[in-house]
Amino acid sequence: MVLVCYPKCTTCQKAKKWLEANGVVFEERHIKENNPTIGELKDWHKKSGLPLKKFFNTSGLLYKELKLKDKLSTMSEDEQYSLLASDGMLVKRPILIGAGFVLVGFNEAEWKAALGIE
Repeated sequence: MVLVCYPKCTTCQKAKKWLEANGVVFEERHIKENNPTIGELKDWHKKSGLPLKKFFNTSGLLYKELKLKDKLSTMSEDEQYSLLASDGMLVKRPILIGAGFVLVGFNEAEWKAALGIE
């Protein structure tokens, strides 16, 4: 299992502590130092079942600076994947990648269900 996160992000810190408290073994990947590739993003998007828009960090400074709120709807999926792959700070985090599932953002109930934790 891989936890894609940004160490300074409080939500990522919370997710990491939660995984550790529940005995989940994972590998940590720093999203800024190791940007997701277009191929990874396409794979994660498909496995997550979420709209591609959910992969954007809408509360991030870069998202706001680039005025993506207004631009995303006019961009093709390929353009969106390229943009996400260009800077890890545009990607919503944390992302938990497991066998057959991808979880975007930390939602304790969703994570419990996906990991089979009571």
